[in-house]
Amino acid sequence: MESQGASTPSRMQTEEELVALEARMSALREQLDARGGSGPGWWPERFYLAYHVVVGSILGLVAAGASLLFNVVGALLVGKHPLQLIKVYLTFPLRERALSSEDGFALSTGVLLYLATGMALGAGLHVIGQRFFPTAPLGRRLTLATIAGLGLWLVGYYGVLSWLQPLLLGGDWIVREVPLLVAAVTHLIFTWSLTLLAFLGRFEPPELPRPVAAR
Repeated sequence: MESQGASTPSRMQTEEELVALEARMSALREQLDARGGSGPGWWPERFYLAYHVVVGSILGLVAAGASLLFNVVGALLVGKHPLQLIKVYLTFPLRERALSSEDGFALSTGVLLYLATGMALGAGLHVIGQRFFPTAPLGRRLTLATIAGLGLWLVGYYGVLSWLQPLLLGGDWIVREVPLLVAAVTHLIFTWSLTLLAFLGRFEPPELPRPVAAR
């Protein structure tokens, strides 16, 4: 019993050991701080471009799906093929025979290309929106989205396709076969959907830990 009591640390020794451990822990924290342990995190200090490109692509995919769904429902209401828009777009590689095609592989490829185009446009538009208008009111962002949607339609249809498709394939089926209102609203639904979903793509970095003050 006496030997066991002699080997047990006293209260004062235990407190001294705790103080020594705390001092050692503080020293280790100071070493981490000196090596950049409390510096910037793994994200960029300013604009996280890669993040917004990826998120914009995903949101663009959803927005393109929304605009395609609008066309599917509209086509069914007027008694046309549900993928009539895709058929018209397929006239670019397949010429006029695409309008009467029922080839499932071709239509599936057309849908994938449509969605892929939405992803590319979504990435670009989302980056622009988050870079220059991240805190703008919703009304202003929707106004800008309206301008962007109509701009994409006018430039894409009349600035490019109106002369490029006839030049390459001998016909302007896309501009001729898609009604003006349908083409405009399709683009607007895309940009509006992208704008309304933009809040899902905001990047908010976690707060950095404060450095331990040196003693």
